[in-house]
Parts: sequence; structure tokens; C-alpha cells
Amino acid sequence: MSRLAADHVTVRRGGRAIVNDVSFETADGGGFVALVGANGAGKSTLLSVLAGLIKPDAGAASLDGAPIAGMDRRDLARRRAYLPQNPYAEWPITVERLVALGLTPHLPAFGGLPGGLEPRLTRALEACDLADRRSQAATTLSGGELGRAMLARALIGEPQVLIVDEPTAGLDPRHTLDAMQRLRRLADGGKLVIAALHDVTLAARYSTHLMALKGGRLEAFGPTAEALTPGLLRRIFEVEARITGAAGATIVDYLAGEADAATGRSA
Repeated sequence: MSRLAADHVTVRRGGRAIVNDVSFETADGGGFVALVGANGAGKSTLLSVLAGLIKPDAGAASLDGAPIAGMDRRDLARRRAYLPQNPYAEWPITVERLVALGLTPHLPAFGGLPGGLEPRLTRALEACDLADRRSQAATTLSGGELGRAMLARALIGEPQVLIVDEPTAGLDPRHTLDAMQRLRRLADGGKLVIAALHDVTLAARYSTHLMALKGGRLEAFGPTAEALTPGLLRRIFEVEARITGAAGATIVDYLAGEADAATGRSA
């Protein structure tokens, strides 16, 4: 189990704060944190800081109390996995080789797999519905298939922390639900999952906690059932919404014709 924290994290680009003074700390015991916000709110940039891919201009992110920016890269790679938005494959390696790269940052791109890894690789491919694609070149996959392959690559190393940016982008309904259920099962098993999501209904149904950004600032962070309110959606998306249903069956319904009312504009 791992705790991830941000302490007054700020990232500037072109003189503007993309992430602005963000502070939070996740609890012990795992959980599924859904990160929501409008386009340009700073979600991807914040995830990159939490994954240790970029260093903030101010503040710091930490994993179990240790500053992420100063961690050994191999140790960080073993403890957390990161799945970027809109992943792509540059080399025509096989799908099984692409997925196997998640076992270690130094696994060779070509040649036979080290002994003992075949069963784990097979389980990861089957879990993401890719068993019949294992010998296919990754560059020939559809966008949704590649997304599933990248998710399998992130999961195969069994990290304690999984950071994913739009994990359902390009997936059909069946595989969207499969991906969300798998992420929630990981969280229920003690892993920490932080995922940026555009679909607020999916966030409401599957996440344990909700984090909302607006203009780079933290607008809300807490248990999903408490944090997700029509007022929050009005503030971060400038729309009116109705939230109905019990946990696991929640529906977020955006009210047609009410967007102008939320912002005070006239038609």
C-alpha cells in the first residue's frame, strides 16, 4: 500500500500556471481516485508530476513520504506504472513484447523472454482481451486495441501505484467497462489508482475518491459520494447537471439548454 501526496505543486508554461498550488494526500489502503476537470484544467500535467515525469516549478510530489523527483528511476518504475493519454507504438514489435516491456524498464526489446514470465504475460493478454493478437505487430493494432495493450503493459508489473490518463479513450462500451472494473478491483485489492476521466458517470460509478481541477487549482478532493455534486459540476464544467442513482449505478445527466444558465449568459 502506498500514499501519494502533492505539496503546493505548481507547474508553469509560458508564464502561466498550468497547475497552481495543488496540495492533497491519499490515504493508506489503496483507492481509486478519479481526476476530473474541463479541457485545459491541468489534469495531464498533474499526473505527469505525480508519475515523476516532470519536476514542478514549485512544491513537490512524494510517494510514501519520499520526494518523487529524487527517487531512483528503477525503484520508481517498480512501484508505479504510468499510462499516458493517446499512447502510440513506434516499432513493429509484437503485442506480447510490447506488454512484456512493463515487467521492467530494462527488459530487452528483442529476443526471447526471460524464463518464468510466460504465464504472467499470458494472463495479462487474456485479461485485456488480446490473446489472439499476441503475435501481431503492435503498429497494426486499432486505437482501442493499442489502448488495451498499453493498459496490459501497465498492469503486468503489478505496481502499487497506477497512474492513467484517460484509460477508456477509444475503447468500445464493453472494453470501457472491462477497464473500469479492472481498475476498481485493483483499488479494492489495496492498490492506489489515479485516473483522469472525462466521463463523470464512470467516475461516479467506479471511483472511491474524486479530485477536481479548475484552471489548474484543486477545486475538490474527497470521497466520491460526498465530493460529486451538481454545484461542483457547475463550477468546473459550467453546466447544470442532475445526479441520480445509488452507488455503482449513478447517472450524471447534463441538462440540455441549461449551460447558459450555469454561466449567467443569455442565448
